Amino acid sequence: LGNQLPRCAHLVPVALLMFGLAGILLLTIPTEDVREEPELRYGIVLDAGSSHTSLYIYKWPANKQNGTAVVTQHSKCHAEGEGIASYAGQPGAAGQSLEACLDHAVKSIPKDKHQLTPVYLGATAGMRLLHLSSPELSAQILKEVGQKIQSYPFDYRGAAILSGKEEGAYGWVTVNYLSENFIKYGFEGHWFSPSRPTVGALDLGGASTQITFATQEKIEDRDDLMKLRLYGHEYTLYTHSFLCYGKDQFLMRLLAHIMKSQGYPQSVTHPCYPADHSRTVTLSSILDSPCTVKYKPSSYDPHASVTVHGSGHYEYCLGNVSEVFSFNSCPFSQCSFDKVFQPNVTGGFMAFSAFFYVHSFLQQVTGITASSPSELEDATKKVCSMSFTQMMLLAPEQKSRLHYYCAASVFLNTLMLRGYGFNDTTFPQISFQKKVADTMVGWALGYMLSLSNLLPAERLELRKALTPGVWRSLIFLFVMLLAAVLFFCLFRVYNGRNKKRGSESTI
Repeated sequence: LGNQLPRCAHLVPVALLMFGLAGILLLTIPTEDVREEPELRYGIVLDAGSSHTSLYIYKWPANKQNGTAVVTQHSKCHAEGEGIASYAGQPGAAGQSLEACLDHAVKSIPKDKHQLTPVYLGATAGMRLLHLSSPELSAQILKEVGQKIQSYPFDYRGAAILSGKEEGAYGWVTVNYLSENFIKYGFEGHWFSPSRPTVGALDLGGASTQITFATQEKIEDRDDLMKLRLYGHEYTLYTHSFLCYGKDQFLMRLLAHIMKSQGYPQSVTHPCYPADHSRTVTLSSILDSPCTVKYKPSSYDPHASVTVHGSGHYEYCLGNVSEVFSFNSCPFSQCSFDKVFQPNVTGGFMAFSAFFYVHSFLQQVTGITASSPSELEDATKKVCSMSFTQMMLLAPEQKSRLHYYCAASVFLNTLMLRGYGFNDTTFPQISFQKKVADTMVGWALGYMLSLSNLLPAERLELRKALTPGVWRSLIFLFVMLLAAVLFFCLFRVYNGRNKKRGSESTI
């Protein structure tokens, strides 16, 4: 038999050729994949803002790491009460305020994933302000919330106060990640770089506001420069955070400015409040913030009250809002406001957080799209001319916030048009968003992506591999072909031996 096998050697190339042709044919035949749901990983970020704390749970396929994961929002929870900084001097209160949302996370994430789930807490401008006034109290609060989180079955990664620069940069990462400007998963089944320009990020919180965008211009103030290398591309970012220019703190500063300009009477006229609205506040609630220090009188009773009467006067409101900003003197070639350097805004932008809510309210009650500077001004004027009663008919669900929308709208106008320098060309390129692909826009996702190493610095190796099902089919086909060739060879050898015996018997 061994002497006869070489007679079949010429069939091996034929078998290999048949295998190759069969493989190509198999790959060209459309098949319906039956896939199992991939195992999921989870991550938690607690966004400890100035006015409230939100918990976000993110998820991604466990077999996708180092940036190839599509991280999406699994669920969210808003903690009751105010931001953690408001619990200064109340031992244990800040940690207790997180319990309901941490309980929500325990129920929302599968039990077998609890210990694998990283949890981060990032505190923003509210805690930055508290740290300025009392570093001891801010440290105590971070310690308390850390101990509370560690009492839950997650992988605690720490609690920290983010700088304004970090907050702006993480928001920029979130916006561009969700917009698929870094990488995109194609229909062909692989990752690729779409080579699209990035968009800038405009964030308006309760105590600060951030502007971040990529620029080719020289950044004259190095404190506002940040370089990031993501997916093989290097980005030069301009980013600046304006502390005390968040919506809540600005409205507080505006009222303090009006009180001071009118001599701190017991009754104040507020041109930005609706004409048929009045409210009473204590002096401490306005003047005890680090943001209103320069408006404090030399002496005052913090428990004293002041009644604020609205007058609904747009021009006076605009004048007072403009005076809270400082547009005088610039130590650089150009500035936004408060002597802060800013290059020219270029490209698209996404405005989120309070930017979205104020802009959405303007559209809701005025019917004006507010997609250009003139439309934004028209909508603002219309809101400021409305009475509280008129706004109640149009937006009754916002009753507790209606009194400040004129002031907030004038602030938005002044900040974006006069401060940041958006104009008829650049303002229409701003997209006001709350969510992208069912994920809340903000710094939290970018924070988790960065700390979880889901954002690689270098370019991903892009390749398309055969699926396991195709490989199994090809291997099976290869084995069957080899078996057929072997059987054929054995058959020829056996048949040849029979013929030889037959000829010998005939002789």
